[in-house]
Amino acid sequence: MNTTSDYPLSAVPADQRKGMWSMMSVLLGFTFFTSTMWAGGTLGSAFSFYEMLAIILIGNALLGIYAAALAYIACKTGLNTVLLGRYSFGLNGSKLSDFVLGFTQIGWYAWGTATIALILVKLLELPESWTVPLMVVFGFGFCISASIGYKALELLSKISVPAMLFFIGLSFYKGLIDVGGIGELIIRQPSDSMPVAAAITLVFGTFVSGGTQATNWSRFAKNGKVAVLTTLAAFFVGNGLMVFVGAFGASIYQQSDIVDVLVSQGFMLAAVLMLFTNIWTTQDNTIYNFAAAGCNILRTDKRRLITWIGAAIGTAMAIMGMYNMLIPFLILLGTFIPPIGAIIMTDFWVKYRTQMPDLATANLPQYNWSGLLAYAIGSGCAYFSPWVAPLVGILVSAASYTLLLSLSGAKQRAMQSAQ
Repeated sequence: MNTTSDYPLSAVPADQRKGMWSMMSVLLGFTFFTSTMWAGGTLGSAFSFYEMLAIILIGNALLGIYAAALAYIACKTGLNTVLLGRYSFGLNGSKLSDFVLGFTQIGWYAWGTATIALILVKLLELPESWTVPLMVVFGFGFCISASIGYKALELLSKISVPAMLFFIGLSFYKGLIDVGGIGELIIRQPSDSMPVAAAITLVFGTFVSGGTQATNWSRFAKNGKVAVLTTLAAFFVGNGLMVFVGAFGASIYQQSDIVDVLVSQGFMLAAVLMLFTNIWTTQDNTIYNFAAAGCNILRTDKRRLITWIGAAIGTAMAIMGMYNMLIPFLILLGTFIPPIGAIIMTDFWVKYRTQMPDLATANLPQYNWSGLLAYAIGSGCAYFSPWVAPLVGILVSAASYTLLLSLSGAKQRAMQSAQ
């Protein structure tokens, strides 16, 4: 198979595995995203400084552990989440998880496409009539690097991640000067309120869809250590930094997006550059994820074609108003995505005990009803839970699947004894 296809339907071979810096740059580029800052802005106005810090640490620690566990499995098997879903949900049953994951990623892509067009029109004081044409330009432009594959994502991230860290550092420095020092920031009181459980769900939900599908890159890691450390760096440190940036900006400038904050601070050029690097490095990863799910649903290795089709759908959704649906979308992700990852982990560690059969030769059922039922139970409990929905979904799905596997194993042993 041509290596530019990035192995959408098979395991990544050993000679195509990547090292620490390559993996780190791609994953950090993915998690440095504007919407995460918006979630942080919600926390910044609803909690005191130390309460906000605790919620950010707890939410991102949970997210980092969840994503790192999946990253380890992806590295060991060479498979991404949608391919691992064939073991957990069956050959046809896995299309359910493909649809859920693909839909969430195309939703993110639509939001990012709308965001950059709307912000540019505002920043550069362009006519409103430019908004839709800009959505079309960016909707198709951002997917170019994704259509090329991992190498293009890596190159873009190696340039963009250091640049974004510089812009963030510049903004922090100016913000602390404007507020009168860290002491003044700490004593500021919240102006809104929000339940702690909802806040943790919001932090976890900002990138739980991305964490579930970051296996598209962690499967390229040369060993488990690289996969786990780089994923933790991206989803605990990187995503946590983005949430804090949003809270920081909201506390001082009543603006959660660092682009708006940089403009307020007088750094117009830095704001425009931050906007492009921030959104592009996530948009190309997002549409790459959609293509992975699409290839598995359609059982095709034409990843580039699926990438362009996804860009067209995402652009249409952006034009139709996806920009205004972010917070409900995040809560939805935090509810229905984590059970998928939980069942895949349970499959790997409980059912197969870390030795999964080769995908090409494995005798897999069309529908793994145990996995599908466990997903339904976990998702239902998460949706109706008054507690932290993502954790409920993960724990209930894993427990339900373990129990169903045990019952299934006991039934098979009973039938064998009867024979």
